Amino acid sequence: MFWQTTRFRIDLTRPRVMGIVNLTPDSFADGGRHGSVSAAMRHCERLAHEGADILDLGAESTRPGSQPVPLADERARLMPVLREALSLGLPVSVDTYKAEVMREALDLGADIVNDVWALRQSGAQDVVAAHPGCGVCLMHMHGEPTSMQAAPMGGEAVPQVLAFLREASEALVARGVARERIAWDPGVGFGKTPQQNFSLLARQGELLAAGYPLLVGWSRKSSLGQVTGLPVEQRQLPSVVAAVLAAERGARLLRVHDVAETVAGLRVWAAATNPAEAAQARQ
Repeated sequence: MFWQTTRFRIDLTRPRVMGIVNLTPDSFADGGRHGSVSAAMRHCERLAHEGADILDLGAESTRPGSQPVPLADERARLMPVLREALSLGLPVSVDTYKAEVMREALDLGADIVNDVWALRQSGAQDVVAAHPGCGVCLMHMHGEPTSMQAAPMGGEAVPQVLAFLREASEALVARGVARERIAWDPGVGFGKTPQQNFSLLARQGELLAAGYPLLVGWSRKSSLGQVTGLPVEQRQLPSVVAAVLAAERGARLLRVHDVAETVAGLRVWAAATNPAEAAQARQ
């Protein structure tokens, strides 16, 4: 399986790590740490050195309760960093739902549009459909960031997520977008209860049966805090465990804050999967 993006045809025969680069002052895990272009680029370079396969740049927080960011503010945060990050030799994803930001980012050469609204905002689908080759990640979200955790969806998560993502993908394919450009994100934590989130992990195979690569983002999520009792700054270990479990169950794109630790965890899993290859690598 491959994921076709603007500049790269990403081989998904092994899981790929997507390193999170938050350019916001209010993200739930690391808001404000990468506010300047120089600080953001140091972070990008560190993630690349640690083994990130993809960089995901976001300039508007979508944590529960977050408020929308004006277009001008998002552009001012994102575009200077994007211009620099595109020179690092890795696929660069832009985490945005605004059509204007998507268009400008793609014009600069961004590889992937990662949209929590699954292109449901005005003009977003038009931008992606008009582009000849960008990758796109469609995510399921119940409600909207300002209120999604105040009123999580009811019922079983898997069938609802599957139906939503299938419909969103079919609409995009009908606009001429190749299937190999599309990835799915079940939206862990986006308008779902902890039980629903963990059911998405337990029943991940049902989502994969549709044939689209799965991108998952368990990193430091509140559901991990619910089951471990750990605050967000101490959820590194459960985040790595969740990422490795997702990979074992077939996810091929792992969106994480802790790149080095996730890469190490995946190497242990890979060694258990293929001991002979692991022994050869040590020599």
